[in-house]
Amino acid sequence: MAAAVPAAGLPALSGRASAAPAAGALPGGGDLGPNVLVFGPATPNIQGTLDEIFKRQESAQFGEGRFALLFKPGTYRGLNAQIGFYTSIAGLGLSSGDTTFHGDVTVDAGWFNGNATQNFWRSAENLTLHPVNGTNRWAVAQAAPFRRMHIKGGLNLAPDGYGWASGGYIADSRIDGTVGPYSQQQWYTRDSSVGGWTNAVWNMVFSGVEGAPAQSFPDPPYTTLDTTPVSREKPFLYLDGADYKVFLPEKRTNARGTTWGSGTPRGESLPLGQFYVAKPGVDAATLNAALAQGLNLLLTPGIYHLDRAVEVRRPNTVVLGLGYPTLVPDNGATAMKVADVDGVRLAGFLIDAGPVNSATLLEVGPEGASADHAANPTTVQDVFIRIGGAGPGKATTSIVINSNHTLIDHTWVWRADHGDGVGWETNRADYGVRVNGDDVLATGLFVEHFNKHDVEWRGERGRTVFFQNEKAYDAPNQAAIQNGDIKGYAAYKIADGVTTHEGWGLGSYCYYNVDPTIRQDHGFQAPAKPGVQLHHLLVVSLGGKGQYEHVINSIGAPTSGTSTVPSTVVSYP
Repeated sequence: MAAAVPAAGLPALSGRASAAPAAGALPGGGDLGPNVLVFGPATPNIQGTLDEIFKRQESAQFGEGRFALLFKPGTYRGLNAQIGFYTSIAGLGLSSGDTTFHGDVTVDAGWFNGNATQNFWRSAENLTLHPVNGTNRWAVAQAAPFRRMHIKGGLNLAPDGYGWASGGYIADSRIDGTVGPYSQQQWYTRDSSVGGWTNAVWNMVFSGVEGAPAQSFPDPPYTTLDTTPVSREKPFLYLDGADYKVFLPEKRTNARGTTWGSGTPRGESLPLGQFYVAKPGVDAATLNAALAQGLNLLLTPGIYHLDRAVEVRRPNTVVLGLGYPTLVPDNGATAMKVADVDGVRLAGFLIDAGPVNSATLLEVGPEGASADHAANPTTVQDVFIRIGGAGPGKATTSIVINSNHTLIDHTWVWRADHGDGVGWETNRADYGVRVNGDDVLATGLFVEHFNKHDVEWRGERGRTVFFQNEKAYDAPNQAAIQNGDIKGYAAYKIADGVTTHEGWGLGSYCYYNVDPTIRQDHGFQAPAKPGVQLHHLLVVSLGGKGQYEHVINSIGAPTSGTSTVPSTVVSYP
């Protein structure tokens, strides 16, 4: 795949360049390239530019275009920013109130006949919206984060006509009015404030959300935690006068509500000059040289082919993507490896498996990592994995977390079920996420369609708040998924030796459309130990295409028939 074609005639960013580097050194800062579009209140024809980008990206699910739409602080009137594939929209203020739209940021599903279940890979951040009709529409599926947004009105998470939808994720946001998920199958909201919440389908999870509905799973299926155990918001680009900086929010424990509700968010800023601004076409050797030089990485929109791993070895390194930059490991390489160091922040990019099998795609910490990172963990936020769909791809294990205390805050790890290069062996990928480190926390874990276990948790004291899964659609027959004497591989397996683990709001669905007679023993597998506790579990057979015998281990009623009604377990054990 080639790099995205620059948008002819569209405004590009030219930020202040940093001082000249030493001889032979790579420069920090500089221009962000043609696919980062920066607007000010006086920019002419903003709506026309937004419409042109949307026209390119509306149905380009596996296309090569990548765009970041950035708005300087100020007030904008009469805009409807429709957001398509691989498009990020964000304000450039330090707080969401610095950039205000009297208008909308819209995701709908007209391109797919009103079905929003494939509205992936797009985002909105750091804006205040006054929706034109009082309610903003954000009808998305996976990998479409909504962060640090303030809606002066309501938020509708369903497409026009209330067709199918399968999202989604909100964090550090305030919705003054009511959030209406309507047809959304599942949703996770973290550290936010809502004026109300109406309706639920299968699995609605809240942690640290002011105004969240009371816990009531399974009817209605609300899982509500008063606080989030540990959180640290995603880094973001902003303007300080005429200078671009990256803000790094501080870690919070037992968090509740937004980081910005009582003034300027707490954290630290890094000038753009401390970042190597990467452009599509740069190779892994150059990225590694920049990291070795002490620079952070800012990945601008586009597709990056890597012949070896990007090696993040320095504590507190930031790797931040704009506009869904996509890393493609060639010849079986691992895309990125992180050392067992404090405070690395990975955020805002997509790893797309290459046609030669990679043993892993992302490794956080080497095998046997043992350092304590409780005070300053590594965070993996809006980092998405894809195997197949844009073409053949293979990876044995997508993400391996070896470092203790790592925070996984919103990921979608997806073995493709549609697109190009899709088939039981064509895009073979046995395991989605494997956690070996201790004290790892996942908030918003979406992992789907792997040939074996989607999540395999081996570390102690792991915690997951919200898990969404579908088993692989394309298993050819019962024998293909047989796991010893167990029918099917559990979507979420806690290893037999683990003594302490806890999870809240976990769902697994099956849609075995190649062989609808397939039976899956359970969606979840866990050792029977007092310290292993799971709350609010469900399994669903979609239209009767395959069935679950139980929810977890041998506990929970089987799914049956074609009614698509969940089987639930309120508490395990």
